[in-house]
Amino acid sequence: MLAQKLAVVTGAARGLGLAVARDLAAAGCMVLMVGRGAEAIEDAAQKLRASGYEVMPHVADVTDASAVAALGARLRREFGRADILVNNAGVFLEAPDFQVPQAASVMVVDPDLVAATHACNTLAPLRLIQVIVPLMRENRWGRIVNVSSGMGQLAQMGGYWPGYRMSKAALNALTRLTAKELEGTPIKINSVCPGWCRTGMGGENATRSAEEGARGIVWAALLPDDGPSGGFFRDGQAIEW
Repeated sequence: MLAQKLAVVTGAARGLGLAVARDLAAAGCMVLMVGRGAEAIEDAAQKLRASGYEVMPHVADVTDASAVAALGARLRREFGRADILVNNAGVFLEAPDFQVPQAASVMVVDPDLVAATHACNTLAPLRLIQVIVPLMRENRWGRIVNVSSGMGQLAQMGGYWPGYRMSKAALNALTRLTAKELEGTPIKINSVCPGWCRTGMGGENATRSAEEGARGIVWAALLPDDGPSGGFFRDGQAIEW
C-alpha cells in the first residue's frame, strides 16, 4: 500500500528533512522534497534518485502564501493527491548559545524576530495543512506530522528563546486543533519531538544524529489505521504537552 502514497516533506534539502525523505522513500513512498533554495533541494533530490529512491524536488519558501498555494496546485494537477505531510521546515533565529542564554531573554528579544519565527514554524504548517488536507479528504487517507520540540513543552517550559519556544508550543496547539476537527476521519495528525539532533540548527554538539531523529517522524508518518491522532511523541512514545 505504501507504494501508492505520496509524501510531502518540507525543509528536505538537509538534516532531518533529508533523512525523513530518504526513509519514507525507502518505505516505498514517492516523496516530494520541498526546499527554499533551488540548487540545494535539486542536489539533494538528485543524490537520493542516484541511490534508487523515487523523489522529486519542489522549490518553495513555505512562509510565502503564494508559494504554498502553488505547491497545492502542483499536487492537484500532477498527482491528484497528497497522502503524507511532514511539516519539518523550521527556524531558530535567536542566539543559540546555551552557555549564555541571557542573550535570548524575553526581556530583550526583538518581537519582529519572534514574529518571523512564528511565520515559519507555525503559520507555514497552517497554510500547508489548509492546502493539503482537502486532497487527503478526497482520497480518504492522510498522515500529518508536525515536527515540534521539547522546548515547546508547556509542562517543562524553561526560560529564554521565546521565539522558538512559543512557536513550537503554538505548533502543538495547531496539532490539537486540527486533530479535533479531523476526528472521525481517516486523517491523523501528531506532533513529534525528534530530540536534539546534529543538524544545521542543532549544531555539532547535539546528542543524536539526524537519522536517529528521523525515525520518530517516519513512525508517525506511516501510522496504521488504528494509530493515534492528536498526540505528542518522541521515539514513538507519548510525552507531555
